Amino acid sequence: MAHQNREENLSAPNVLFSERKVVPFVLSFSLCSFLILLVSFFSQRDSSSLQVVWKRKKKMVKICCIGAGYVGGPTMAVIALKCPSIEVAVVDISKSRIAAWNSEQLPIYEPGLDGVVKQCRGKNLFFSTDVEKHVYEADIVFVSVNTPTKTRGLGAGKAADLTYWESAARMIADVSKSDKIVVEKSTVPVKTAEAIEKILTHNGKGIKFQILSNPEFLAEGTAIQDLFNPDRVLIGGRETPEGQKAIQTLKNVYAHWVPEERILTTNLWSAELSKLAANAFLAQRISSVNAMSALCEATGANVTQVSYSVGTDTRIGPKFLNASVGFGGSCFQKDILNLVYICECNGLPEVAEYWKQVIKINDYQKSRFVNRVVSSMFNTVATKKIAILGFAFKKDTGDTRETPAIDVCKGLLGDKARLSIYDPQVTEDQIQRDLWMNKFDWDHPIHLQPTSPTTEKKVSVVWNAYEATKDADGVCILTEWDEFKTLDYQKIYDNMRKPAFVFDGRNIMDVDKLREIGFIVYSIGKPLDPWLKDMPAVA
Repeated sequence: MAHQNREENLSAPNVLFSERKVVPFVLSFSLCSFLILLVSFFSQRDSSSLQVVWKRKKKMVKICCIGAGYVGGPTMAVIALKCPSIEVAVVDISKSRIAAWNSEQLPIYEPGLDGVVKQCRGKNLFFSTDVEKHVYEADIVFVSVNTPTKTRGLGAGKAADLTYWESAARMIADVSKSDKIVVEKSTVPVKTAEAIEKILTHNGKGIKFQILSNPEFLAEGTAIQDLFNPDRVLIGGRETPEGQKAIQTLKNVYAHWVPEERILTTNLWSAELSKLAANAFLAQRISSVNAMSALCEATGANVTQVSYSVGTDTRIGPKFLNASVGFGGSCFQKDILNLVYICECNGLPEVAEYWKQVIKINDYQKSRFVNRVVSSMFNTVATKKIAILGFAFKKDTGDTRETPAIDVCKGLLGDKARLSIYDPQVTEDQIQRDLWMNKFDWDHPIHLQPTSPTTEKKVSVVWNAYEATKDADGVCILTEWDEFKTLDYQKIYDNMRKPAFVFDGRNIMDVDKLREIGFIVYSIGKPLDPWLKDMPAVA
């Protein structure tokens, strides 16, 4: 349009001139203008792109996890590995624990964890005691603190103690200066999110917090593989636009490596209850097969054959059907007791009583094992040396929380036995603390008294299975460590006092081979050794 106006103002002679001179000039001008516009367009686009990149770098998502334990440490390490664009900080008030996370000797043993931490630590994974700083900077705050069973006051022995959770919530509210997503990673009672919301809202100075429930479903010993390839990731949140936006934000984190169909979303209460229900169902299966093991011993049936037959039913499946001395770990008993308390508080005594039985059978199995050991060895183990192989609650972990070994050892010490304990991943200090710590027992059938200082002298912790079994009268296998399957049992037999007993609390040994060597063998739920048939255990 500009060129047309200019040409209308030209005189006639100039028109003749323009036919030869102006037209090429106009074409040249148009081409130059086009090139200038093109350069300007791409320059603006590149500038805009650079601004976006700069903003992204400036707004790097930051995650903070309060609690550097068995859940928080491995979970955050895997998030850091799978999400290199996210900065992850794991914080804890324990200086020694954080120092261990920053060292070559991690504070927990978990296959594969060491390699993951080494790949990310110092890059986008950090361990720190500066809790407030990292909470202040974070966009998403995971809370993975301990929620033990209360030992005093209202709900003692059953209700979850949320002291650490409340303390964390108040600290988050106090230091936060921007909106945050707060994620429940610890296992908590149903409606905990509501209480946390109230604390944050009333102390948050107008800052908006969205609470999500993202329970862990890890199994110690396989935690890293469980995180790499989870059966599901469960995220519960409020059914509001803000709540759904928070859910999507956390989904985007997991979507870096978890298929979308495995990321499940629910409301807050369903997510909180799902975790308790999952652990209750798993523990129920263990208690069910352990109950059957007692019946198998009484009738001559073989619990391994029974559980295999039952497990081939696709409606039931084969997992968690291995008879043993009992379940342990930080979750099963605590979560079932929590479930019992919730049922009682909601006027459901029959439901509460049902879940109590899972715990009672587990306690019965441990006391039954102790009674079998004592009755088999002429009804007394006083001054006799018993080798304890395994103290952790399961293999491939050093975790001793609620391990059956504690109750078994205390039961044997109560009958004045001498114990020689070996576990490849549990320290002597940990074993001594577990055995001498006064513990609140809920409805426990063994009814053991706290151990006295003189009893402490009857326990030695060694670092070799052969040393543990030397001159022993009996061997109790309490953890299913693979190395216990490959020991030279002929050598062990030769160095033991006779008759030599093996009590397999995990059903990992070849009973026939041990009997060929000369051992008197008890394996849970298996047909009894002829020697033992004449000495029934009294539960």
